[in-house]
Amino acid sequence: MAVAGKGVAISLFSGAGGLDLGVEAAGYQVRAAVELNDDAADTMEKNFPGLASPVIRDDIMSVPTRELLRAAGLRGRERPDLLVGGPPCTPFSKSGFWLDWKRAGLDPDASLLQEYTRVLAEARPRAFVLENVYALTYRNRASAPAFERLLREIDAAGYRCRWQVLNAADYGVPQLRPRLFVVGVPKRSSLPELPAPMHSGQWERRRTGTGGEPHVTSGQALEGLVTVPEPEEVVRGRWGHLLVEIPPGENYLHFTKERGHPAPIFEWRSRYWSFLLKLDPARPSPTIQAQPGPNVGPFHWEGRRLRVPELKRLFTFPDDFELVGSRRSVQAQVGNSVPPLLARQVIEQVAATAG
Repeated sequence: MAVAGKGVAISLFSGAGGLDLGVEAAGYQVRAAVELNDDAADTMEKNFPGLASPVIRDDIMSVPTRELLRAAGLRGRERPDLLVGGPPCTPFSKSGFWLDWKRAGLDPDASLLQEYTRVLAEARPRAFVLENVYALTYRNRASAPAFERLLREIDAAGYRCRWQVLNAADYGVPQLRPRLFVVGVPKRSSLPELPAPMHSGQWERRRTGTGGEPHVTSGQALEGLVTVPEPEEVVRGRWGHLLVEIPPGENYLHFTKERGHPAPIFEWRSRYWSFLLKLDPARPSPTIQAQPGPNVGPFHWEGRRLRVPELKRLFTFPDDFELVGSRRSVQAQVGNSVPPLLARQVIEQVAATAG
């Protein structure tokens, strides 16, 4: 049953529901969701009792908008109050950028942006929120045409929008995670603002945020959390044994001559920054990936992989949020998620205007 006074939201590309937790915290109720991955769909059904029907487990390209509306309990000319989703866009991700075939746009995920705008045009929600990788805004041969097309299709659907790259750490999330948010409403409606940062601090080689509070650190986020060892937490392989020597906040560069190591192993800047990277308890976590390689961090400062309860804390998922699937699947679900705390602040801004 729908909760009285709560707007109806439809979720596309739902994943584990990080964005959807923000939707519900902002006063809406997620009534229908589309998610192809079975583990993520199970996670959604376990944690979102307000769904009017089971998660639609199908390729969005095969799901008519009328099916989505029926799944949300909408009839006739009724329309949703909010449409949300984060279409997968690996061609424009930071990792995908280094692959020529992805930069050239030869990845089927690129068309999923158009599936979002198709549903937007046909469902006619009172507001929408689209989340994506921030590299979609890059002015290169792959990203620029795709982003410009997205904005044109939003306009053609009858909506005006505002977009901005937000770093989750600037909004109280203990993770330096920049993401693109596009928010919009029908033309002639008041356009929502995006939330102002509440925190600030160092991100890579520059400062980010303008808030008065410092970033929340990984040490603060994990303080008091009681966890048990996991079988998968031991870092094995050719380089895993090196973690014990690396100080918190450092990476493979610890083993270079430029850092004064007496027996250098690696060349300076010969690997990704995340290679053998440890968390610094005095800083937010670096971006946590969905599918990290065997030696890709961030690792816990104790020299092991992060445990599932720690991953949830670093993304601001509730401690009692239940994730379904193998440890590998859980990593992918969480790593692909929008931090719920950031999502809530974005959607509260939308609700204040659209509601």
